[in-house]
Amino acid sequence: MAGLKMRVTGGIAKGQQLKTPKNRAVRPTTDKVREAIFSVLSSISGNWSRCLDLFAGSGALGIEALSRNGTWADFVDRERECCAVIKENLARTGLLQKAHIYCCSVSKALSFLEDKYDVIFLDPPYADKSLETIIKQIAGSRIISKDSIIVISHASRKPLQQRYDGLSMLKEKRYGDTCISVFHKEVES
Repeated sequence: MAGLKMRVTGGIAKGQQLKTPKNRAVRPTTDKVREAIFSVLSSISGNWSRCLDLFAGSGALGIEALSRNGTWADFVDRERECCAVIKENLARTGLLQKAHIYCCSVSKALSFLEDKYDVIFLDPPYADKSLETIIKQIAGSRIISKDSIIVISHASRKPLQQRYDGLSMLKEKRYGDTCISVFHKEVES
């Protein structure tokens, strides 16, 4: 995937080119899919002031949120190369002062993050077998509120359940081999 041309698709950094990691395990979210994600988010909430980009890779999802009026984004990726690329992309787009990068595993980050997030992006490599475990860890964590939206990118051939420990699916859209599933916290009655 190295050499894939990516750009910010909306907001104050629209059109800015984003660097992608050379790591072949990283599968950047295409411009078309990111545009679709933000279209879906706009129809559901429109609030992504604080966002968390897990398995961040190039940081494209969190950077897109910041460009589109987000006030803060935390990025998590365990690969040092990815963390360096995220920092470079934030600097390139002028958004570095609105973000923090955690260079550690997603599971470790979920054990110490305490802020509540409006939107959580979860975009693991398709071969990662921990996706459902991570979803359950998020569901039971301190980082979600009743208004949080969780956007999960995954392989179309590996569908997700409708519910996970208090999270329920709002929408699901397919774009070729990519499926976007959007979850929210179920309201307790």
